[in-house]
Amino acid sequence: MFKNLIITLLGLFTISCAEDAKPKPSGELRLEYPAAKYTRYSSPCGFSFEHSAFAKIENAKNECWYYISYPEMKAKVFITYFPVKNDFALHIKESEKMVYEHTIKASAIDTKSFSYPERKVFGNFYELKGPTASNVQFFVTDSTRHYVTANLYFNSRPKPDSLAPAVDYIKKDLQHLIDTFEWR
Repeated sequence: MFKNLIITLLGLFTISCAEDAKPKPSGELRLEYPAAKYTRYSSPCGFSFEHSAFAKIENAKNECWYYISYPEMKAKVFITYFPVKNDFALHIKESEKMVYEHTIKASAIDTKSFSYPERKVFGNFYELKGPTASNVQFFVTDSTRHYVTANLYFNSRPKPDSLAPAVDYIKKDLQHLIDTFEWR
């Protein structure tokens, strides 16, 4: 009987031997977002644009400052409006300063200029790559009286690989915002 037990145990040990278990690397969830639908927003500060229906517009501190909030992505686009009063060059320098402060962490900064003369909408769109605090920034102006800036921020540590789907989604929304931007 004891002999049969030993043979059975040896058989089980031989059969049960397999590769050692290896820990799996931690991963992030795959995030999918709804198809883009847009809603027009008219600011009392003299401009309008279309924004994603997936996002909400919230007021910030100032009457002409807004957040476009993406609660499911833990992201906000901070939009500020400034009237231009002989300080146009100062606004441009301030916008560029905000972008290029990220050069310490950014692996690249792609700049695209845009111009819609029929609507008097001009500006630059900046995409910051790498572990930066802000991934997308832009400014819109009519170059004489109005100036709007926008910065995208996530309420999380900057992990470029994990944030890439959300950044791409919001980047497309912001490009649509610029394409539909109008002064009133």
